[in-house]
Amino acid sequence: METIATLAYLVASVCFILALRGLSNPESARAGVLFGMGGMALAVLATLGLPHVSWSGWALVALAMLLGGSIGTIIAQRIAMTALPQLMAAFHSLVGLAAVLVALAAFYNPEAYGIGEVGDIHLQSLIEMALGLAIGAVTFTGSVIAWGKLDGKITGKPVIFPGQHPLNAGLGVAMLILLVLFCATGWAVWLWLIMGIALALGILMIIPIGGADMPVIVSMLNSYSGWAAAGIGFTLHNNLLIVTGALVGASGAILSYIMCKGMNRSFLNVLLGGFGGEQAGPAAGEHGDRTAKIGAAEDAAYLMKNAERVIIVPGYGMAVAQAQHALREMADALKHAGVDVKYAIHPVAGRMPGHMNVLLAEASVPYDEVFEMEDINRDFAQADVAYVIGANDITNPAAKNDPSSPIYGMPVLDVDKAKTVLFVKRSMGSGYAGIDNPLFYADNTYMLLGDAKKMTESIVKAME
Repeated sequence: METIATLAYLVASVCFILALRGLSNPESARAGVLFGMGGMALAVLATLGLPHVSWSGWALVALAMLLGGSIGTIIAQRIAMTALPQLMAAFHSLVGLAAVLVALAAFYNPEAYGIGEVGDIHLQSLIEMALGLAIGAVTFTGSVIAWGKLDGKITGKPVIFPGQHPLNAGLGVAMLILLVLFCATGWAVWLWLIMGIALALGILMIIPIGGADMPVIVSMLNSYSGWAAAGIGFTLHNNLLIVTGALVGASGAILSYIMCKGMNRSFLNVLLGGFGGEQAGPAAGEHGDRTAKIGAAEDAAYLMKNAERVIIVPGYGMAVAQAQHALREMADALKHAGVDVKYAIHPVAGRMPGHMNVLLAEASVPYDEVFEMEDINRDFAQADVAYVIGANDITNPAAKNDPSSPIYGMPVLDVDKAKTVLFVKRSMGSGYAGIDNPLFYADNTYMLLGDAKKMTESIVKAME
């Protein structure tokens, strides 16, 4: 029976790899999800079929699946698309917590895990559970803080205090020393101290990171949760959990690298120098000696309907207003009038990687009209209109022109090169990075102030 389970785990691992491959492209994402669901179902059945799983074990697993599945279904039905980033962060915290609980259970009942006896646990197992517990604890509290920042429960601005970085470094060194002491002695006190420091580090590492860096942090915590799951796999002697945890850990790390590259920042720079937090802006239309031109829906409708090429740049403002369906309707009206319409996606648009792609897919926007930044940036110079809908920081020309700007060097969408920029925004306030956008006051920019969905719907109505 164990041979059959091992074969099933191998097939499930292949399904998870195919799932990741499918999720890399919008057109194959649905198939990727099905592969992932099939692999997970096969893994659960194979585990329940192992010889040492009793009927009471079946009952407990069934009860846990029923309870967890019910809660997950309710959450999935109620959660708004704009809340997906904080939902991801919250779920990552559960993986970290699971790693902590499994490590503690294995330490206090090693016979059940086949790793030795109380007071005489194999050295390899001590190393595995210590690392799994440490990574899991950091993931748990770090994810909770990330959830709080994304959900507005905690300020999106960096929380910084004197001596913060030396404190974090000191705690990191102390945890390494405790890891060595625990593996050398197997004493419970060291394990609990490791957990306490790891829980504190999770908080202290995330609170100084601003809201503008949250996409990187979400993918980083995703990676942490994967490595924590792999640690659980070693403790449970479950090869499938090791493989899947490593897949998630590696893919999350790669995604974090891609996010950092999209912002032209190093990962260490994100951890040590986070910025962000929405700030109040100046009164509409004014900023010192600069004046923004305020447009109306009728102006925007006329400009776009008479254009040859329009590039739409979606951002978090579109997600908040749930304007993707109205945006699709506007694009359809423009295409019916003979206008060439494309969508430009920045790697860190929204609050998590792929946030805009998910929203546009929900509105059935054709995949062949959606382009990544590196594929479409050169097209802005030939565009008659760039329609920016709530995408503030990723269109900020200060990243190219102002060496004193905190985002200087970050690749941005070159919307300022379009003949006309229509910027839809609720107010003249700064974006999530807390940085003013000089694009608002450019000669070729018209600010369309108001709710993104209502403004887009008004433009569609004016086109009729």
